[in-house]
Amino acid sequence: MSGTAAGRRPASTEQELLRSYQRGDMRAREELVHLFMPLAKRLAGRYRHTGEAQDDLEQVACLGLVKAIDRYDPELGPFVRYAVPNMMGELKRHFRDKGWSMRVPRSLQERFLQVNDAMDDLSGQLGRSPTPKDIAGHTGLSVEEVLEALEASTAYSPVALDAPHAGDEDGGRTLGDNLGGEDPRYGFVELGQALAPAFRALPPREQTILKLRFIDDLTQSEIADQVGVSQMHVSRLLRRALDRLNTAAEGHGQPQVEA
Repeated sequence: MSGTAAGRRPASTEQELLRSYQRGDMRAREELVHLFMPLAKRLAGRYRHTGEAQDDLEQVACLGLVKAIDRYDPELGPFVRYAVPNMMGELKRHFRDKGWSMRVPRSLQERFLQVNDAMDDLSGQLGRSPTPKDIAGHTGLSVEEVLEALEASTAYSPVALDAPHAGDEDGGRTLGDNLGGEDPRYGFVELGQALAPAFRALPPREQTILKLRFIDDLTQSEIADQVGVSQMHVSRLLRRALDRLNTAAEGHGQPQVEA
């Protein structure tokens, strides 16, 4: 067997390789894959903004390339015009059906891919990262729709809450540290609104004792000195006032007030 026959065939044209493969030559199929591999990599590179591993994207694009080779009919025109939509379709299906970590409406997924394609096109044209307004003008979407699509991209590959915070040089702060918590004082606002009528109905001295205890944070002994009664009397008045407020709180489904 000659060296040419034992190794790779001499460079052939795209159409010759396609015809050879259609006659059953599997080596021609392999050469077609190698011939169009750079194109598959370029198409996969259009989705580098998504955070997906480039190797994975290239494998998806190559799968689309192989499918295009297997399905190609010369009557469809130049092979490249058939192969590119097949590879792009495979990439979009990958993102639409397999890539999203969180459930996002199909229309929003497709809009995100449209915005991503526009970002790639405009970055080359403008020589800088395009703004949402640039993308909106390029795609015909509104700026709000562009921003919504960009926001949706965070659902594609969420980051763990225990991941280090990007702005923390020491690495001691995580992303979860930035999450807000429920402010317990919200409950007091609702409670205050529910108890306000009952509080206004209390005798003036009991209102004063409650204010000194819960607003000024005085002890019962200090309150007794200010009001001019015994500490025991302050305790009785405080308990009676709280009983009335708790009765009002129970009627509104609110938690009880503790002394």
